[in-house]
Amino acid sequence: MPSALAGPAHALHPSPLVDAAWLEGQLGSDDLVVLDVRSAIDDGGNRESFEAARIPGSRYSSYTDAGWREERDGVAGLMPAGDDLEVLIGGQGIDNADTMVVVPAGTGPTDVGSAARIYWTFEALGHDEVTILNGGFAGWEQQGLEVARGPVEAPEAASFEGSLRESLLATTEEVATAREADEQLVDARPPAFYKGETQSPAARVPGTIPGSVNLPHDGSFEERDGAYYLQPDSLKARIDNLGLDHEAPTVAFCNTGHWAASGWFQLSEIGGLENVTMHDGSMAAWTRDDERPVQLADRGTVSVGELTE
Repeated sequence: MPSALAGPAHALHPSPLVDAAWLEGQLGSDDLVVLDVRSAIDDGGNRESFEAARIPGSRYSSYTDAGWREERDGVAGLMPAGDDLEVLIGGQGIDNADTMVVVPAGTGPTDVGSAARIYWTFEALGHDEVTILNGGFAGWEQQGLEVARGPVEAPEAASFEGSLRESLLATTEEVATAREADEQLVDARPPAFYKGETQSPAARVPGTIPGSVNLPHDGSFEERDGAYYLQPDSLKARIDNLGLDHEAPTVAFCNTGHWAASGWFQLSEIGGLENVTMHDGSMAAWTRDDERPVQLADRGTVSVGELTE
């Protein structure tokens, strides 16, 4: 596993998380694509914001509106079909030779999850040349680095071909099997969701998957001048405190596979766990079945059906 922050000498094969100084040194490199994915999440912005100020040479694809996730059978946030993602990615002028730098707004931990989810999507499609800009555009701007302004022409479409890594995508049935086998389940939601004190409207009932541990997606960020930075040392300490086995099979989940993407990224790409998958359906999918168990801090383990009666 590479170090958490890449050095400026590595133009290709970057570490999962890079800083603004590294990116500044790589701008203009062949086969480097800077993809700005900011959205309304954490007041991150939109295309208008991107055209008002952006990293020079970057391209824009709204995390919430461009088609990176979809709803199927009443479950929100699922990974679209590979063909649809290939069209989406190729439409940004991205091909299989490109190194991707995914840039969130950097305005909050949930916004940073947008970059983590797109990072995971590229990895799930078999594309390893991908990294996230720590601090996002907010960090770039507050460090006084050059910004570009004005409208941007659409890039010329390219051909991108994915090859699905099923090991990174856990189905609900696989999560149930993992739970029965006492494999590691990591709930990336804030504690109130994990304890069942509140719930997402996407899930039918509150609670978590029994036997899971809680690694809140937002627990290892530092805010500096309005930009949010993931702190690898803090994260690794929190992972160690959970007593997780770095070699054991592990599933990250949340409500709809957004915070779970941060959980997967933090566990796998920064924390060094070797066998992490993500349940993109998460609690929205888990709670569709009345027979599935959920655990609440004040009630213990009950079935979904018991809570909906």
